[in-house]
Amino acid sequence: MSAVGGVRSGRRPRPPSADVVSLFAGAGGLDAGLEQAGWSTAVAADFDRDAVATLRAVKAARLPVHGRAQRTHLQGTRITAADVRTLTAADLRPPRALSDWRPSLLAGGPPCQPWSSAGHQKGLRDPRGQLLAHMLRLVDELRPRFVLFENVRGLLTALGPTGRPGENLEAIQADLADLGYASRVATLNAADFGAAQRRVRLLLLATADHELPDFPVPTHGREPVVGERKPWVTLGEALAAHPAPEPAEVVRPSGLRAAELELLEPGQGLRTGGRVESNRPGGHWGYRQDSFRADPSLPSRTIRAASTPDWIRDEDGLLRRLTVAECAALQGFPTGWAFQGGRTSRYRQVGNAVQVDLARALGEVLLAALRCGPADEPPTSPPWSVELLKRTRYTAMEHRVNGHHRVRVRATRPMATTTEA
Repeated sequence: MSAVGGVRSGRRPRPPSADVVSLFAGAGGLDAGLEQAGWSTAVAADFDRDAVATLRAVKAARLPVHGRAQRTHLQGTRITAADVRTLTAADLRPPRALSDWRPSLLAGGPPCQPWSSAGHQKGLRDPRGQLLAHMLRLVDELRPRFVLFENVRGLLTALGPTGRPGENLEAIQADLADLGYASRVATLNAADFGAAQRRVRLLLLATADHELPDFPVPTHGREPVVGERKPWVTLGEALAAHPAPEPAEVVRPSGLRAAELELLEPGQGLRTGGRVESNRPGGHWGYRQDSFRADPSLPSRTIRAASTPDWIRDEDGLLRRLTVAECAALQGFPTGWAFQGGRTSRYRQVGNAVQVDLARALGEVLLAALRCGPADEPPTSPPWSVELLKRTRYTAMEHRVNGHHRVRVRATRPMATTTEA
């Protein structure tokens, strides 16, 4: 094939297979969405014993992939129980593959706790934060056609080595650029793609030799637009379409907790203790994550990796927690996804997963870019959006004004009730 004046002549070669190497696969939420979009998971690797058991149980169950006739989830996938720090390209190549084999997509989200607002935000000082370097190492070894990286949005505003918000993400993009990969970053809300859950995550797409795709266009919104965006799917709608929970999965409040929760309206929670700050004379506070009443008229709040999800009022008028199965449905997992381990482990696997509807939307734009073939010119990284820059600048201002107050203190007792923002 030749090119004259920047225009290609002749027929394009057949595009490579849409295979994925999935790192930090967890319970398989990212893989489920990518497979629904048309990808096939070649290898799924994780270190967590229960998560690996879940992946193997799902593969054995032969759950059909929605929209793909004759295809089942994790069909033909090699499931690897391994620490990413010990993995090499040779470990991830298919059997009998040549040493120059390249996956079409390397996807994963290293543990989010180093950057999460629900953790201690130690960032790169947390050993889990250093797993990013091993994902980048495998990008270099495998040379995938595309890279998909997912994490909490706290990575965007986490303070870097010099104390500046945003420099950790800048460093990741710079490392990818050193490897020859252009990248694009954004924060996306799963509710904007049909999930009954408000879950905002940081996404990065990268490629060295294809067109760098745009992020998918939202299909839903808080404010729907006729012919463009549907209304958000609410928690109430999702629960109405879900089977009633098994009695053994139901957790009810008791004692003082039950009395406190009864005083809350949907969308309210119990406050943690706060500190008065110059721009917050009423105090800087948060919610007790184990004491929040879900609002069924909105998508759920973010499903967390904890066995203390939000409380709902069921048909008999009693309060109960969202069950593992309900949380899995809000995460978009197909019916029958067999989570393994005890209840705490199953909640953790569900909460740590990538939301499936969002993963499918990302998979669709990546697959379209793959099918277009290599680009005529090397791709370039676009600048950050105005929205991302505003967030980092606001965070920098906050730390200048209130940084000395930002000592994480978890109150032992609630102070008051408040309405969810």
